[in-house]
Amino acid sequence: MTVSRRAFAFGTAALAGLAALPAAAQSGLSAEDRATLQTAQTYLQNLTSAQGTFVETGPNGQQRRGRFYLQRPGKMRFEYTDPAGLLVVSDGYNVKRYDPRLEVFRQVPLGATPLSTFLARNVRLDQGVRIDRVTRMPSGAFAITARDGSRPNDGSVILAFAGSPLRLQEWTITDAQGSRTRTQLTTLQPASGLAASLFQLRDPTRRPGRN
Repeated sequence: MTVSRRAFAFGTAALAGLAALPAAAQSGLSAEDRATLQTAQTYLQNLTSAQGTFVETGPNGQQRRGRFYLQRPGKMRFEYTDPAGLLVVSDGYNVKRYDPRLEVFRQVPLGATPLSTFLARNVRLDQGVRIDRVTRMPSGAFAITARDGSRPNDGSVILAFAGSPLRLQEWTITDAQGSRTRTQLTTLQPASGLAASLFQLRDPTRRPGRN
């Protein structure tokens, strides 16, 4: 079965009207844009272990809620409470999704998803990433629209930041077909000593002796 990346979309969201703004090539970014990128890069690099809660809004407006765990490099876990039991786990190599209602397990390589940049050991927004735009608000909030520099047609991710001290607020992932999934981080707290088992997910649909 072909796995749609839409099934793995999770993340932090766009500020109003971002989609209508003209794209700017990374080479055309202003000095202020580059300073904003450096601020975001430093924040993300220091965000090594965290947990919190989220609300995800899919392409059709449907909402899902749950709890997430983050351990960079490479590891995230999204536990959905609505619908209960749905899991999305990155173990550092693959992103895996299990829906117990349908008894369906799927996985794609982490490197094939837009969040591979965010979960990298060294977060670099100036290498291998194409920055389409940087948007700043009078409040000090800002958003960055980026895509994989080698696969720009595969989709994009918008990371939105706000607050003092600065905090990642949300992200929006747009897939190659233009469908958007927005995830708002309703809480985000540093975490330590996260269990390794949080980032492990075996295929529950495999049975002994089953091909």
